[in-house]
Amino acid sequence: MGASLMLDELAGDVHPHLARLRATEPVSWLPALGGWLVTARDPALEVLRDAETYTVDDPRFSTARVVGPSMLSTDGDEHGRHRAPFAPPFQAAVVRDGFEAWTAAEARRLVGQVARDLEARDLEERSRADLRAAVAGPLAVSVIARALGLVDDDPDRILGWYRAISSGVEGVNAGREVGDEARRAVADLRDEVDRTVAEATGSMLAEVAGDGSLTADEVFSNTAVVMFGAIETSEGMTSNALAHLLGDPDQLADVRADRSLVEGAVEESLRMEPAATLVDRYATRDTDLAGVDVRAGDLVTVSLAGANRDPATFPEPDRYDVTRPEAHLQLAFVKGPHLCLGRHLARLQTIAAIEAVLDLLPDAVLDGAPDGEPPGARGLVFRKPTTVPVRLGG
Repeated sequence: MGASLMLDELAGDVHPHLARLRATEPVSWLPALGGWLVTARDPALEVLRDAETYTVDDPRFSTARVVGPSMLSTDGDEHGRHRAPFAPPFQAAVVRDGFEAWTAAEARRLVGQVARDLEARDLEERSRADLRAAVAGPLAVSVIARALGLVDDDPDRILGWYRAISSGVEGVNAGREVGDEARRAVADLRDEVDRTVAEATGSMLAEVAGDGSLTADEVFSNTAVVMFGAIETSEGMTSNALAHLLGDPDQLADVRADRSLVEGAVEESLRMEPAATLVDRYATRDTDLAGVDVRAGDLVTVSLAGANRDPATFPEPDRYDVTRPEAHLQLAFVKGPHLCLGRHLARLQTIAAIEAVLDLLPDAVLDGAPDGEPPGARGLVFRKPTTVPVRLGG
């Protein structure tokens, strides 16, 4: 069954395909991927937690070819050396104390502008706004720029670097060389990182560089993966959460009536549609995975989307339920040594965005596409809706 699944099916409405694979062959060989696809939660956890058997440290890992070795592309002691200087600023208490109030204010600023724009339009026109473009994306950029302490935090420049470098990584994945645009973006970002280290005393990057355990090249490569991971996954996480909640009138009414359910709404959205959905590992030895013979060197790709809808852990897995008691068992932030460094900051900004929408756009509902269907998440590796269109007066 897995052999017939094409990449465009993995990038589209993937969940019925994943459900069929999970029920019949939870570790399945996919020629389209050139490797194994893991769709059940137990073998997914086995792969994610066992870095000695399933590693990221492989020449095929594309990000390292664009920005250099980093915590994303190393394992064992080397991974710990890359990650350790960046870890303290992302601890839960540090994030809460340093970012909760600021992020809430920034989210309210962005949503407030949306509210003003909608109210200013001709009342005879259908007032509509895109919360991905107007809120989720800008919030992700501004939060990570502030966290890193960049001297130049211009969002347009940061997004330009992000798009060029992301395109370069995608090109490497497709078998192409790193393009000139990506190389220029890497060079420009490197200049900004070096400038921030030199000039922004007290910034995260200055503190990381001052630790002395990483070279200047390594400070840059890790900054790049932290920055672009934060932008991509945080924008997707917030977009998905807003689309899920605003697109479900019953669940939305429950959350509007009881704001303590906002955190549950975010966690359930992470389960339903993780922003980063495929995680690659490479087998270091011959091994058995859920009864399948995996050979040394094989690509083993974990479908976090598949694992997050495993009915053995999540009853009625396709139902969005903001009160789901087991939602915290979702794997959107991975498990094991590569557990997402910025998970606390990502949760905080998505919660802030939802709270701001509930406060400042109290009548907002998800607007249908021209065919009447609400937007769905799309993407092979990173999944989010193209837009999150909302209208007032729902």
